[in-house]
Parts: sequence; C-alpha cells; structure tokens
Amino acid sequence: MRIGLLSDTHVPEAPRLWDEIFVAFAGVDLIMHAGDIVVPRVLDELERIAPVLAAQGNHDLHIVNDPRVRPLHLLELEGHLVALTHCFEPLTAPLASLSRHYLGGARPAVVVCGDSHVERIDLIEGMLCINPGSATLPRNMSPRLGHVAFLTLARGSPPHAEIVHLSDFVEPRAR
Repeated sequence: MRIGLLSDTHVPEAPRLWDEIFVAFAGVDLIMHAGDIVVPRVLDELERIAPVLAAQGNHDLHIVNDPRVRPLHLLELEGHLVALTHCFEPLTAPLASLSRHYLGGARPAVVVCGDSHVERIDLIEGMLCINPGSATLPRNMSPRLGHVAFLTLARGSPPHAEIVHLSDFVEPRAR
C-alpha cells in the first residue's frame, strides 16, 4: 500500500494546491493530510486522486462536520497501526508523554503529523514519525513548491517512508 502524505497546505494563504502534488500522488492508494487544510475544498480536490483522511489542524477548527477530518485517526493498515494527527512534538520529549498527550496513549508503528512546516523522518523507540513539511508554504516561507512524503506499507515488512520535493515532479514544458 502506497500512501501520499502532505500537511499545512493553508489554502488560500497559498493560492492553490500546486499541479505537482497531483502528479506526485498519481496512483497512491490513500492520501493523508496532517492538518491546516483551512479550506475544505482542498480535500475534495485531493479526493479526485484517492480516498482522503485528514487531521484537524489548529487552522481547521471550523471544519467540524466533514467525516474525513478528525483530531486523530488511528488506522490498521497492512498489519501496521498508523496514527494521523496534526501536532506531535517536541520529539525530544519522552515518547510515552507524547503518546499520552497526542495519541490517547496509543503506541502506533507510524505517526504522521504536521504543524511545523519542516519535513523530517525520525525513528524514535521503534516508532516511525513522519512530518512531510508543507507542500505549499515550506518552512513557513512564501508560497512555493514544498515537500510531500510517501509511506509504503506491506504486511510483514517494516514501514518505509520517503520525503520528496515537489520540484521533482515539474513536468517539462513543450518547446
């Protein structure tokens, strides 16, 4: 199972979802948005590619009736427990404390989070923590191509994650 991960799109602060997001996510089985969606139509646009689940970010408190959006998703996927939440920091804090505060005490194999706009993958006490950064406002800067991530899950194999820059998906212009 290949899952497209993104976070902190902040549309309309970023004017739109970049075309490169759609190119990058072509063929994924599921899209997880780690919050700060702001405008719910972002999820509708992403759903043209694959089913979408989203964490409710601190800029999404008005999104309350969308069944795709929750403060926390805990999903069993390909034999792995995966958590999707907006915030999961600081990673220097004890993992048990972070788990109690953000995950209701759950101990998933994978945590997908956002909020910081800074992309990173960490393995902490056997838990894979993935923050794809921001696809549209990387590192809280001006709107431009940012990062997305992919999570690959297979029953009986360890989860695998990778972060990519959206510039890798710029389609060449015709001459």
